[in-house]
Amino acid sequence: QVQLVESGGGLVQPGGSLRLSCAASGGRLDRYAYAWFRQVPGNEREAVSCIWLEEGFSFYTNAVKGRFILERDRFRNTIFLQMNNLRPEDTAVYFCAATLNRPYCSDSLYNTGVTGWDTWGQGTQVTVSA
Repeated sequence: QVQLVESGGGLVQPGGSLRLSCAASGGRLDRYAYAWFRQVPGNEREAVSCIWLEEGFSFYTNAVKGRFILERDRFRNTIFLQMNNLRPEDTAVYFCAATLNRPYCSDSLYNTGVTGWDTWGQGTQVTVSA
């Protein structure tokens, strides 16, 4: 069973950038797809983006397309979320997730949401504020 540890959250001004990391360990890591979700208190967990680790296929939801970039380091089994041009509405706890059912990582990610993602990290806080 894969285990996930996020890092890299913090406080940033609007228009700034942050880079989140998701370190994976345990199991056949290249058989998984990995995703980033975010959650604001009182709201459902919202999908942000996902990637197939081995093939590198990546998908983004409309809210972050063109601003956020997913990167993978297969040697370090780490997924990075480069967040640029951050907005106050990006403020949330960001969670890394993994699934062996890789088709859940697709351009339907926003609609399918947390369905199928069965391994989660502890989350890291991102705050965008002046």
